[in-house]
Amino acid sequence: MVFLFQKHKNDIIFKKNQADIFDNFSSRITDSAKKYFITKANELISTNYNSIPASLYMDFLRTGNRVKFEKIYFEKRRILNTLVLGKMSEESHRFDDDIINGIFSICEESGWQIPAHNSYKRDEKQLILPDKSRPVLDLFACESGAQLAVIYHLFKDFDEISPLIRKRIYDELIQRIITPYLSSHFWWMGNGEEEMCNWTIWCTQNILITAYFLELSSDIIAKIIDKALYSIDAFLKDYGTDGSCNEGAMYYHHAGLCLDITTILLNAFTNNAFTDIFEEPLIRNIANYIANVHVSGNYYLNYADCSPILEPAGIREFLFGKDISSLSLMSLAASSFYESRKEPDKHYLSDEINLFYRIFTAIYEKEALDFAKESNKTIAPHNVFYESTGIFVARNNQILVSAKAGHNGDSHNHNDSGSIILYVNNKPVFIDVGVESYTKKTFSNKRYEIWTMQSGFHNLPTIADSDELAGIDYKVSDIDVTLGQGNEISKIQMNLKNAYPDTVFLDYYVRTVTFNPTAESKVVIHDSWDFKQNALNTNVILNFMTYEKPEISENILKIGELCLFEFTQASAKITEIKIEDERLAKSWKHSIYKICFKPKENFFTLKLLFCFI
Repeated sequence: MVFLFQKHKNDIIFKKNQADIFDNFSSRITDSAKKYFITKANELISTNYNSIPASLYMDFLRTGNRVKFEKIYFEKRRILNTLVLGKMSEESHRFDDDIINGIFSICEESGWQIPAHNSYKRDEKQLILPDKSRPVLDLFACESGAQLAVIYHLFKDFDEISPLIRKRIYDELIQRIITPYLSSHFWWMGNGEEEMCNWTIWCTQNILITAYFLELSSDIIAKIIDKALYSIDAFLKDYGTDGSCNEGAMYYHHAGLCLDITTILLNAFTNNAFTDIFEEPLIRNIANYIANVHVSGNYYLNYADCSPILEPAGIREFLFGKDISSLSLMSLAASSFYESRKEPDKHYLSDEINLFYRIFTAIYEKEALDFAKESNKTIAPHNVFYESTGIFVARNNQILVSAKAGHNGDSHNHNDSGSIILYVNNKPVFIDVGVESYTKKTFSNKRYEIWTMQSGFHNLPTIADSDELAGIDYKVSDIDVTLGQGNEISKIQMNLKNAYPDTVFLDYYVRTVTFNPTAESKVVIHDSWDFKQNALNTNVILNFMTYEKPEISENILKIGELCLFEFTQASAKITEIKIEDERLAKSWKHSIYKICFKPKENFFTLKLLFCFI
């Protein structure tokens, strides 16, 4: 295990004047932010906070539906955040009663953990109801703790109404967050070489936010930090040195960015004992990952449970870039944040339940916008190959092609080893569909019954009527990468054989993806394969998923109004897939399409002929 953070234990000198991060809020934010927050808070005066009945908590285990519970749970916290920001911006008492109602509504919940996470051991079956006497520290219990701790610090003036308001917050946070954190072990805290995920750093960040804004003794803070340092290193041990996030770009927001806020908090707690962390190559690579998998606008490469369209990059990305002195990351974040002004709700994170993030966004808005105006241009990332996850990316100003030369045992895995993604003129050509709304089935032994998880709905072959299998043992092999820059050729070649069951009796299945910026056919995808002598079924179907409607005429494939391909002899079938799931519909506004090619030989070549402007 790495010890990047624990090695600083002996360097820590605690500061007592911690709570100064948000001081003078109303004088530090822009007039537009102030106007936005007050307007939104005005809309929520005399709002009702819906209670959560026990039957709705039980509904998850009974039906598998997560959405009905979570809609009420998260909306309550969003409403409270909006009112808090309104009060901070106006510096008045008009919103006090509505904020206090929100505080007590959350404090009166029997459990802050969501039903899908209501268990005490990893992968253990959830309990049907929360046990108030034994809190579970899941992602959203920790988020709720951080939210209330910030409010506890911000509104000392509530003591003039009644000291029982802040006392209620304090007592709940001690009982629900601080005590279980110090006295219990939850799997995400880390245990030797046990594999961690975004939970570890996401929860740890919010524990530290809670501790930062509460009035705790130095001894308690020291114990919290000591435990947090172990968890952070447990989280980092599962990263390759290249910093690639194996959960995909979406989870960078709950992994890399949480790591940055965690480090900022540790430095604020101490006499900047962790400033040199930002010089570590691993930390710098983790930070820059998001710029390397960015396509354009809100499009990102989206392997695993990642959507292709993410919220605009913003202040947290900007600050991480600033902390590691990365102009490319700062440029991407500031440019995206600048553009997001057109949609104020996204710009000011109206859907975010983490109050800390929303306040940080307002405080640093002016700095990021000024940087965007001064830099005036996003710095293009280089071509890259992330060996730890097998992600290959090659691009120029017109084309981006990516391939995954990894395994099928990633966190939030899809069976997508060997799959490709292609964008032309910043528009999706060959897509990774993403993931549907989470249900009980999503994280069960029936996960791969869900179509979006299956390799047959990625840009991959179906071999002898079989798709890829799940697990770390199912992977590509014989990976050979040429990574050019500028006008140089970039290429990846890999053998997909081991991603499929032995029963298909493959001898080999080699996929080569070539990007040549100066060639007439700038992207060439070439597959070749052979079977062992005892193979009875030698059928190969090549699947390609598209967003724009495909058309086939003889050996020419047209994708919408984006581009033309030439392909070798094969029959083809196109199937329209209607998008009905709410989560998928955020990325795909109309139907998507599946193309199935059946080659006539033991090879198949697809050449990009022409891109429409």
